[in-house]
Amino acid sequence: MYWRPWLVPPHRPRKLPVMARKAKSDGADAAANPGRLKQIAQTYKMTRKADPKVGLIIAAVGIVTFGVFLAIGFWVGHPIYLGILGFLLAFLAMAIIFGRRAERAAFGQMEGQPGAAAAVLQNVGRGWSTTPAVAMNRSQDVIHRAVGRAGIVLVAEGNPNRLKSLLAAEKKKMARIVLDVPVHDIIVGTEEGQVPLKKVRTTMLKLPRVLSGAQVAAANDRLRALGDLMSNMPMPKGPMPKGMRMPRGGPKTR
Repeated sequence: MYWRPWLVPPHRPRKLPVMARKAKSDGADAAANPGRLKQIAQTYKMTRKADPKVGLIIAAVGIVTFGVFLAIGFWVGHPIYLGILGFLLAFLAMAIIFGRRAERAAFGQMEGQPGAAAAVLQNVGRGWSTTPAVAMNRSQDVIHRAVGRAGIVLVAEGNPNRLKSLLAAEKKKMARIVLDVPVHDIIVGTEEGQVPLKKVRTTMLKLPRVLSGAQVAAANDRLRALGDLMSNMPMPKGPMPKGMRMPRGGPKTR
């Protein structure tokens, strides 16, 4: 009898028992959880450096929230139910306060660094498409662009006097490309007429929404066809080093 390989059943990978698969998945979750806990711990340490009272404030919020619900529970005769609800709401309130304090501390550390506004725009929210460094000069004055339902928002950071001409050139270019899209400008800073870094996101979200989704997509397609400085020259993402300079002969605007 001849050996006929086509009759040999194909090799199938051996399935792990249910307990083995469960142990494997539990091990993966356990490997992921320390990463999240480590990230939370690092965020807390960073926040505590800028806000030393953050721990006391978060604890006070949790204790007060839980105490209020527990007192109401004893008053209405259901301390267990309202105690559980108070515990959950206290945890939620502590998470919200911690998130806001951590965000404020992060903005405080980025304040004044070149490229900090680009990091804020990356987290502005859904419905916005952002492009860092669409215009720049050799003095590190830079303009970032965001496109959304409110139109085009040019976020500039640097010297206000030099930014005026840079913004004017960028607005002129926008007017030639997207005629029916409003263009807003924001200068990041702490002086009069400027917007602090921590308020850039809220300022953008307060702008009136005048465009439809199709108009936003069309504007993005036109602007994407132009390219930007990021696609033509190597630049680090996020805040740029203070000692970094634009090379001589580099383009001032695009």
